[in-house]
This record gives sequence, structure tokens and C-alpha cells, in this order.
Amino acid sequence: MAWYDEAVFYHIYPIGMTGAPKKNDYGEPADRLNSLLEWIPHIKEIGCNAIYIGPLFESVGHGYETTDYKKVDSRLGTNKDLKDFVSECHKEGIRVILDGVFNHTGRDFFAFRDVKQNRENSRYKDWYCDVNFGGNNSYNDRFSYKNWGGYDLLVKLNQKNPAVKDYICDVIRFWAEEFDIDGIRLDAADVMDFEYMQAFRAVANEVKPDFWLMGEVIHGDYSRWANEVTLHSVTNYVLHKGLYSAHNDRNYFEVAHTIKHVKEMFGRNINLYTFVDNHDVERIYTKLKNKSHIVPIYILLYTLPGIPSVYYGSEFGIEGRKEKSCDDYLRPMLKFEDYKDAIKTNPCTKLIASLGRIRRNNPVLSYGDYKELELFTTYYAYERSFEGKSVIIAVNNSDKDVELSLACGSFQKYIGALSGEEVDVNNVRIQVKVPANYGEIWICDSAYDETFAPLKTVKIEKTPKPVKTAKAEKAPESVKTIDEEKSSEVVRAEEKKSMQKPSIDLSKPYEEMSIEELQEAILEKMRKNGPVTDYMLGTVRENTHRGSLLSWVKSFN
Repeated sequence: MAWYDEAVFYHIYPIGMTGAPKKNDYGEPADRLNSLLEWIPHIKEIGCNAIYIGPLFESVGHGYETTDYKKVDSRLGTNKDLKDFVSECHKEGIRVILDGVFNHTGRDFFAFRDVKQNRENSRYKDWYCDVNFGGNNSYNDRFSYKNWGGYDLLVKLNQKNPAVKDYICDVIRFWAEEFDIDGIRLDAADVMDFEYMQAFRAVANEVKPDFWLMGEVIHGDYSRWANEVTLHSVTNYVLHKGLYSAHNDRNYFEVAHTIKHVKEMFGRNINLYTFVDNHDVERIYTKLKNKSHIVPIYILLYTLPGIPSVYYGSEFGIEGRKEKSCDDYLRPMLKFEDYKDAIKTNPCTKLIASLGRIRRNNPVLSYGDYKELELFTTYYAYERSFEGKSVIIAVNNSDKDVELSLACGSFQKYIGALSGEEVDVNNVRIQVKVPANYGEIWICDSAYDETFAPLKTVKIEKTPKPVKTAKAEKAPESVKTIDEEKSSEVVRAEEKKSMQKPSIDLSKPYEEMSIEELQEAILEKMRKNGPVTDYMLGTVRENTHRGSLLSWVKSFN
């Protein structure tokens, strides 16, 4: 048993939640990270005892194109701010894990800058995969390399290189010592080298007892990653999909099948990281066709085998849809002042808080065996049992109430943790009614605790109230992320417009050039090396940061 087996996570994407600019100008540190301190009591009050936060370290834009693993992103604050945040969380009994982006770096990372400058003579050329000085890339560096996800902005690290492995292991040691964190979530773990991750596990065992490693894995046999020598856990994306589609399609067989499938992978129940939404997928409230299904879906999240996680803002029932492949709507700025009374006024927040209390006060839900009791397309019941105690869960995704006769343990009665209703045991069975589009958690009398504070009833049929999502601060010189590339038509129009401008005098000192002139100087240098693609043109036009443009124009050989 470790702390993470009883964890309920609160997931924070800090660049979005704090309203940081989309583009980093590498200026003086802001203190946005400190704005998260006032959220700590709320996180604790809704029953979360762990925080997954990230990415946090110096990067170019969305945070996953790391520039410096040992420096907190200037848009968020300083290393001291992060250290203080973790310390305050620990005082409240909340563990903290950070986002480890160790599969790739950004182009501003010191090793890649050295490759650009020194090319074949760079001591770091073997830090990256498939570097070919006879090729080219979308930035027209006159060499190519393997990227992640098709984005040249994200340069794939050569994880078989001992120097890379040693460097990242030292980063983990640094994070543990400097910030006193409790674990790391590995970004893109499903494309990382296994020996690379096994080295991380050895460091985890070294730096702190119960230091937790969890990996982002989408598909595949999860036991390849989560085992005794690699990672402790992975993201359960299969269950994530099953949870919302089981309600939209009104077919609980998908959830039940997923639980069986995962158990077969490991030969036992295992606590994978479970979620209904996160910073990469649409908000659960947006996905659900029937908004009242928010109740049974969260009941499942908190009671099925796994380590539940709530994505910041979803406890308020906010919406978030991908727009034109842009993730910004999934990662809004939130101000605590707008939600300070939510636990009293917002039914969705009340539900999450109640489920948090139930989970915290009942180890059966963290450690218990799973047993399927009843399964139909529109209803689903199962039991979790541990150390002679029993919890029975039933959910209903139909528009009609359903009555069930469920096998149970030899107790006198069960108590509904949400409704407070008591149900007597007769012939080792309980007769229960599950309301339409609802669910209940029945706890055996020997395990029931009055602090569960039954909700009596919670109906969520529409957005609890107009959702407030504060607008992010606009950087003085903001640019779009790689997910917001301009259309080819717009880019071509800009190219035509740029051709009408007078040519740039490259003898003029770069430091005296305007932003527009710097852009034209970069494009002119690009054209000398070969054709300028729409994408290349867009990256130049969208970059309006003087410091970045100066570095860029000087980087050409």
C-alpha cells in the first residue's frame, strides 16, 4: 500500500489555468503560479489529496517543447514559487506530481541549439534521433531529424544514448531535491524506450519512498509499461473512452468489458490512472448527449478500480470543445473568485465533493476486489470488497427507474452514501431502486461513516449556471501555437502582400530592425536555402517576439 493507491488527483494545466501568454518571450518571471495557492483549500475540500500539474518548465509555447528542465517557465514564476507551492500542498496533506516531458525537447533547448550552430561538429548531435545533415526541415535548418507527432518543434531525444539517459535522470533527482515532489507523469510514455523508463524507475526508488511514476499511454497492453521494473501506473485511455460512450450509446457492456480486459492484462485488479477528461480531450460535460449522465459517470470514475482524477474546472461542470484542432478551449483561465462558493451552490461540485468524501473514508474503493453483479445495456452493478467489508455500486443510464435484486455480503443492511437510504439484507441480497440517469453507492453497515453526509439527491440536467472562464492575459507580442496554424489561403495572401514591400537591407544591424523587417530578413535568408513552404512562412509571420526573431535571424549560417 502506497499513498498513490488512495489518491484522488486534481489535474492542473498551469499555463491555461493561470492565463499565461501562449508564447514565451523569456522575459522577467511573472508570479502567476502563486495564484494557484488560493485553490489549495478548494482542492482539499472536494476530496482531492494529490495534484498532477504541468508542464511547468521553461518552454516556447504550450509547455511541451522544453527549453530548460531546471527552470520554471518565466510566464509562471520562479523555482522558489514552485517550491513554495509544493510546500503549501504538503502542509494540507496533498501530494504533487509534475509533468515530465522527456521524450523530446524544444528547439531552444541547449543541446539542439548546439547542433544548429556546430552541425557535424556538435557534441550533442547524437542526443537526437536520425539527425541527417544532408536533409532539411520545416525551419530550413539544412538538416533533418526525427520529431514527435509530425511537429519539427518537438525534437525526438535519442533515448538509447547514455548521455541523454544520465542527463534526464539527473533532472529527476534535481526535481525531487529542489521541489520535494512526489512523482512524475511521463508525457508520451507510449513512444519511449523501455530501458530509458526503467532507468527512471531506478532513480524513483532512489530519491524518495513511494515516488510515483505514471505514464501517458493511449493504446496497447498496459502491462508492458506498468510493472515492477518500469512504471507504477499508466493512463487508462481505454476506460476513458468507455465511460462517455457507454452513456452516449447507452451501453454499459463497454465499461464492463474494459474492466475485464484490463484485469486480464495484469492477472489482477490494478490501479491505473482514470479520468473522464484532461487537457488533451474535450470536457466530459461537452461530450455527454444527456447532461444528467454526469452523475453516473462520476460515480463510476470514483468507484471502479483505478486512481481517479478530476481535471481543473470540470468539478464546476464547465464545457470545453476542440475548435479547429485548437486545445485552448480545453485549457481556460479560471479565477478562484468566480467559483469560491461552488461547493454550496453548484450541484456538480457538490457531487464531486461527496464522492471525494466517500472515497477518502472507505478504503474498500481503493483496495477492494471487483465483482460484476448485474449488467445490461442501461444498468450496471458491481461490488468492491476488502477486509470483510463491502460496497455495492449501481448506475442507470436510462430515462426510467430500475429495480434490482443484488447479491451481497452477510451484513444486516447497506446504506446509500448519496441518498442516505437504508436497505435491509434478506437472504444475502438487497432489493434496490436506481433512479433514472442516476446511481448509488451502498456501503455495508460495518463500513458506513456518518461523515459521508448524504446528498439526498442531485440532478444535473443542464449547465449548473453560466460558466465563467476568464480570458487569458494577452502577451504584448502573442503568437499562435502549432495547433493554430493559419490556412494556406491566408498564408499565400500574406506572402503576396510581403512581396509588395520594399526589399530588406541586410546590411542594416538586426538590432535596429523593426519586427516586420526582422521577419522579412528571416524569409529572405530562408529563400536562399530553398523553397519557403506555407508552414515555414506561417511560423515566421506568427512570431512577433523581437528577442526570438533576433535569435532566429542570427542562427542562419
